[in-house]
Amino acid sequence: MITDVPGVLVGHHERVGDGWATGTTVVLVPGGAVGAVDQRGGAPGTRETNLLEPENLVQHVNAICLSGGSAYGLAAADGVMRWLAERNLGIPVGTQPHEVVPIVPAAVLFDLPRSEWGNRPDASFGYAACEAAVGGPVALGTVGAGAGAKAGSLKGGIGTASEKVGEFTVGVVAAVNAAGEAVDLSTGRAYAADHEVDGEFGVRWPDRPGDVEAKAAGLNTTIGVVAVDAALSKAEARRLAVAAQDGLARAVRPAHTMFDGDTVFALATGDRELPGGAGPVAAARRAMVLDTLCSAAARVFGRAMVHGVLSATSAGDMRAYRDVWPEAFS
Repeated sequence: MITDVPGVLVGHHERVGDGWATGTTVVLVPGGAVGAVDQRGGAPGTRETNLLEPENLVQHVNAICLSGGSAYGLAAADGVMRWLAERNLGIPVGTQPHEVVPIVPAAVLFDLPRSEWGNRPDASFGYAACEAAVGGPVALGTVGAGAGAKAGSLKGGIGTASEKVGEFTVGVVAAVNAAGEAVDLSTGRAYAADHEVDGEFGVRWPDRPGDVEAKAAGLNTTIGVVAVDAALSKAEARRLAVAAQDGLARAVRPAHTMFDGDTVFALATGDRELPGGAGPVAAARRAMVLDTLCSAAARVFGRAMVHGVLSATSAGDMRAYRDVWPEAFS
């Protein structure tokens, strides 16, 4: 899970039922982390992403907010800021401990049709997600930002995964809400199934068509966070986010459409140094280690997306994978 990266906490808050199917997921880094972002697709909804560009002043972020509710859901980040401010976490801008500005980049996915109009995350969702944040097991499926998510013709959801790369750990959490399909509907096999590690998905791919109707793309967006315990610059962290988007593209067909706003944030907690030193040989060695982390980021993001789809449960008229291919879990 992404919480295998030391110092990374994840919390969810959602409402499902009685006219609701939406929520918010927060990735907290109380110790701070170098942040970056890569955004693709034609319909993004984001907040505080410009400050993550390498040339800009701010180096560290305190949290990433992922939310449903389309652009309305960006309000959830206000609650995350309030939670952090109450704990004096943020960039110091004055002489007193409480005079801080928490840095909370955010991205939203489109799930408005899955709730009654007006039912969408607000600041209370972000605050509650922070209150629920833990460093242990992360709840999967129809929770948090994945509560109202849809992956092509199936219910989407929250997925997570991690991988050890030498002494480093790369982890991902993703809210799978793609316009494209994450599963081959003719076989029930996830497109990113080949990245499975040690039978982690816990299914036998059915190899039969599913009783599900392929539907035209709507407004969607897959959003997520890739974290690593390496000490990276903002530019290097962005390379990690770029690579994670490759994993998204392996997991969904098509990906990065005009109807998606696919956005991936990167967090580098800085616990472990990459090989350093002066001269071209040292620079090349550092680049090679970074490249292995980027390769892992792509694999892990794809795996997290599979977990998001397999863990989802039905909500409203959205059928989950486990309802279409129940024998896969037997």
